[in-house]
Amino acid sequence: MNKFYVITNSTKDVGLVTTKIIQEYLHKHEKECLVQDRVAHSGNKKYRYTDVDKIPADTECVLVLGGDGTLLQATRDMMERDIPLIGINLGTLGYLAEINTENIVSALDTLMADEYTLTRRMMLEGKAYNKEKMILRDTALNDIVIGREGRPRIIDFNIYVDGEFLSSYSADGIIVSTPTGSTGYSLSAGGPIISPEASLLLLTPIAPHTLNTRSIVLPDSAVITIEVGKQRLHSEEKIVATFDGDTYVALKRGDIVTISKATKAARLVKINNISFLEMLRKKMNDQ
Repeated sequence: MNKFYVITNSTKDVGLVTTKIIQEYLHKHEKECLVQDRVAHSGNKKYRYTDVDKIPADTECVLVLGGDGTLLQATRDMMERDIPLIGINLGTLGYLAEINTENIVSALDTLMADEYTLTRRMMLEGKAYNKEKMILRDTALNDIVIGREGRPRIIDFNIYVDGEFLSSYSADGIIVSTPTGSTGYSLSAGGPIISPEASLLLLTPIAPHTLNTRSIVLPDSAVITIEVGKQRLHSEEKIVATFDGDTYVALKRGDIVTISKATKAARLVKINNISFLEMLRKKMNDQ
């Protein structure tokens, strides 16, 4: 690789100290490296935090400095660009961000030597409707969650798959995740761990109020429709659908959210030879 672009979460890299180290190291080795701070959404609907129009067309790799949240946001912003990304973790915990601060130089050497592999991660597309009017359309790499804003309370859901009624749930919420997101919120809610290379949909209720409710694994061709049921008495909290814990839309009784596999996949750079099973074993032993 010879042409790099850096997206930095400046709240994690104060003064762009690490960013400048990376840029200077790449320039020292006669590689191109442009830098863009992650910026807050300014009303431009074309992007959330990353102005993708500033990324040159011949960019070979985007380095994302921050944490998993920054990488998730950059991946969603860059979904249509099809440029590989790799995360550099500057936070306390990183599952998606493969590089840590102590191995940045060796990672850059590996990238410049073209000793890497590219992986594709399935993404989700969600559409929210109020009385047949679409009120939000967005994507997610990890998950789309429907739940209450504020204090948890029971919500009634009607679930359909490919237009066929599946079940009615009374729960604190519903998570629809990708295999990548199966080790996130879904896992905390009792869902299974799925290899990130798989392509499928995982539906997991949050604190369901029945004993026989379990996660459901569906093929990637499935279209999941979630209808918000009637609200219970004394229930004033808002119901929201959130995408990767970032963008969200408020929902009312009778509103519908449809979720399916996105047409585009995330392209992530992998530089280590650690298998998913080895990584999983390490994380389980660290608990």
